[in-house]
Amino acid sequence: MKTPNRHMLRWKIAIQEYRGNMTIVHKDGNINNNADELRRGPLPNNIDNPSYVPEGASPKIPIEGIIFTDLNTPFFAELRNGYTQDKNFSILYQLLTKDCKDNALIHALDEIWNKSSEKGRFHLLDGVIYHRTKHTCVMTVVDRSSINLLLKECHHSPSSGHLSEDRTREKIKTCIWWPMCQKDVSEYFKTCDRCQKENKSTGKRLGNMITIQEPRRPWEIVHMNWVTGLPPGGDLSFNNIPVIGDRFGKTPIFLPFHKDDKSRDTALLIWNRVVLWTGILTNIISDRDPKFTSALWKNVQQIFGTKLFFSTAYHPQTDGLAERMIQTLKNIVRRCFSYSLEFKDCNGFTHDLCTLLPEPELEYKTSIHGSTKQAPAILEKGWSPKLPQDFLTKDLVEIHLKDASFKGMLDKARNHSVRCMEDSFAYAEDKWDKSHATTDFKLKDSFAGPYVIKALHVENSVEVELSEELSNKSPTFPVSLIKPYKASDAEKLPLRNKVPQAIPPIESSGFKKITKVLKERKLRTNKVREYLVRYSEPTCEDELLAEKDIPAATKLLRRL
Repeated sequence: MKTPNRHMLRWKIAIQEYRGNMTIVHKDGNINNNADELRRGPLPNNIDNPSYVPEGASPKIPIEGIIFTDLNTPFFAELRNGYTQDKNFSILYQLLTKDCKDNALIHALDEIWNKSSEKGRFHLLDGVIYHRTKHTCVMTVVDRSSINLLLKECHHSPSSGHLSEDRTREKIKTCIWWPMCQKDVSEYFKTCDRCQKENKSTGKRLGNMITIQEPRRPWEIVHMNWVTGLPPGGDLSFNNIPVIGDRFGKTPIFLPFHKDDKSRDTALLIWNRVVLWTGILTNIISDRDPKFTSALWKNVQQIFGTKLFFSTAYHPQTDGLAERMIQTLKNIVRRCFSYSLEFKDCNGFTHDLCTLLPEPELEYKTSIHGSTKQAPAILEKGWSPKLPQDFLTKDLVEIHLKDASFKGMLDKARNHSVRCMEDSFAYAEDKWDKSHATTDFKLKDSFAGPYVIKALHVENSVEVELSEELSNKSPTFPVSLIKPYKASDAEKLPLRNKVPQAIPPIESSGFKKITKVLKERKLRTNKVREYLVRYSEPTCEDELLAEKDIPAATKLLRRL
């Protein structure tokens, strides 16, 4: 194999390991028993041959994409007949048949014919007028039916393939010429139904740009969109994230959601999780998702006085703020879940999409935005939340940009603290103590007392002498929760002593209130069901109890 091609070389490399146990022997085609069509003789052209063609018969070509065009004698006769029916062609035919120049006939031509005639572009050969350009010389046609037929062959036929206007014009230039041919070709191309449906521009189409009104305060204009196609996460298998963005400060809100939830669930989510933070929304910009275009969503927003603005089809630039937030969120989620749907951190805690969702929201709020050059949290609230890295610089002195304002703020704080301390030291007899709120806080007094101050601790807290009713509470309270008690004069106001004072109820420390049933467990030994309950007191841990030991068990188990 002196000069093997790539196919032969590939076979040679493949059989190298078998060369020690094999021999390659060449056999001619007539000796080889396998089929060899190249070395067989042609079959006789008789009736027994399936490809039999009678003598003198024209072959049939079963290809519809090939069209044969033949300019026969009737075509030229029709072409010459058309010259006599047109005024300019008949005058031009007379000029070309004469040996001398006739100015009267030249001035009788139309302007476009006159210019071409003066440049010597027309020639007469065998009774047919030809038009000459720099590189071509084609015959002229005046009959409209012939022009339309040629336009169809050069653009509409399968061999032309509905190519562009320039390519169609170049094809026609090599065939025929007629006055205003470029205008007719352009009109034919622009009115072609298939080209209008299939042709598309490679560049961006320019349109009338309409700017969105800029908001004057946070959460005045809100952008909403959805992040779909996410893996299920959390105990409830959330697979969708609604993205709510503030146009003023670029503050985002990311919430877990289900893709199959309806518009009613969307309205409840916005009311319970968004309106609670932002207040009633004024303007909402979103795409035409079925959840946003439903009658329920529109009626709810109409009740609140919220205006809805929808983007047009295939124009995500209208909701560009939410789309850009979605790209940032996808990048964060993709990097966190690049190896698996769930992973464990260095402390051994398992995380998924829902557990990590608050972190990108906090990161977005505290990072500098490219358009505003400020963090969204600062533009919304005036201060940035504390982050873990901020504790590295907690001992450093913070210097305000305006010293005068900072000094005034310190003076106000110092004067207020001195006034509070003077009020607490000015008396030592009777004081009021602000009690802790209980379940009946709406009907309970804001303060309890009067009580006597026993001692002062660390200059900002006092110890009082509580009564037996409140002996289960700690007697030490901060200075901010006490105020001086002014006793009334019994001689001046004798009736006031008869007014009974409200005594705070004694709280029972032995009773613990159950707020929720978390799980259910069935014991195999005695087939008893136990329930994991949670108490209202944060210091009490969850506990397994039987149904008979749970107060109001029917109501709590129904919620489970």
